Amino acid sequence: MVTIETNVYVSVVNNSFSFVPSSAPCEFKLTMPSEKARVFERIFQQIDSLEFHNMVRAHLPYLPYHMDESNHEIDYRLMKIYALIHEFGDEETKKFVEQLPYFNN
Repeated sequence: MVTIETNVYVSVVNNSFSFVPSSAPCEFKLTMPSEKARVFERIFQQIDSLEFHNMVRAHLPYLPYHMDESNHEIDYRLMKIYALIHEFGDEETKKFVEQLPYFNN
């Protein structure tokens, strides 16, 4: 099976990715197989769902923010995103990700 590599533009801040450059800002330009890029879509959807849960939970004063399991789930998914960015990024991108505090966890 032949895999075709394509450019993927990822914005972690905006929870988005695109196969074409657009006017929306992106932090990373990766070269990867297009079918693997769909992982970003799934993870970003999961983060959006968890963040909605956090917004609802924020209205419950008896549950401290730091004890909320969904915060840890968001962090875990961000680690997955940065692992993908590290795997398919250029050398400069890899160096940036390697300096993140949770890269070696």
